[in-house]
Amino acid sequence: MQVRFVGCGDAFGSGGRFNTCFHVTTSSASVLIDCGASSMIALKAQGIDPNAIEAIIFTHFHGDHFGGLPYFMLDAQFFSKRTAPLTLAGPQGLQDWYVRVMETTFPGSSSTQPKFELRFVELEPGESATICDLEIKTARVKHGPPHGPFHAYRVSQNGRSMAYTGDTEWVDDLIDIARDVDLLIAEAYFYEKKVPLHLDLATLKDKLPLINPKRLILTHMTDDMLSRIGQIPFETARDGLAVTV
Repeated sequence: MQVRFVGCGDAFGSGGRFNTCFHVTTSSASVLIDCGASSMIALKAQGIDPNAIEAIIFTHFHGDHFGGLPYFMLDAQFFSKRTAPLTLAGPQGLQDWYVRVMETTFPGSSSTQPKFELRFVELEPGESATICDLEIKTARVKHGPPHGPFHAYRVSQNGRSMAYTGDTEWVDDLIDIARDVDLLIAEAYFYEKKVPLHLDLATLKDKLPLINPKRLILTHMTDDMLSRIGQIPFETARDGLAVTV
């Protein structure tokens, strides 16, 4: 399993980084986790063929994680000339949010029938699903109203696993979703400043023994975190970074 950080930035482009988008590939799968507003630019800058992507799995519906979908869809329809099926997976309400983001970005686009099969899969917290030969386990996290929906994921295949916290303040469900995982990708929005609905490094560091990941990479960092990278005793993401799990 390989994970490429197509984009690892926050919503506001701190450090000049692209919005969240991770490309997860195995011998039998090619999926994106999140597709933020700048993700089509990042995919093309890194030479990633969008037609090779079989599924996009969304953690939540904020623009820096979901706002790139209209550009992906219209590129597939009119420029990349996609013919292969595409699966969109994510929290409850995914199909309604699909219409909203398409219509907000390109009015009338949601009623255009794609020239390829488009599938929607809603993922339930506490349950597992198989998408493109990957086992996807879902946990609810807290990044807004109590029921969000906002998700964290664990992705597994052939004994290898990675987990992603999504955007969230600390919730105990992160322990089960990421326990003993080969790679944990965790939000570290601030170094030690605690703000509602986001995870800071000090809290994560305190909770890390409960999770016991084999490897940790920090993402979604503000300038507060980026200015301290040389002092941080953990790996940090950067756009284009590729790691093997």
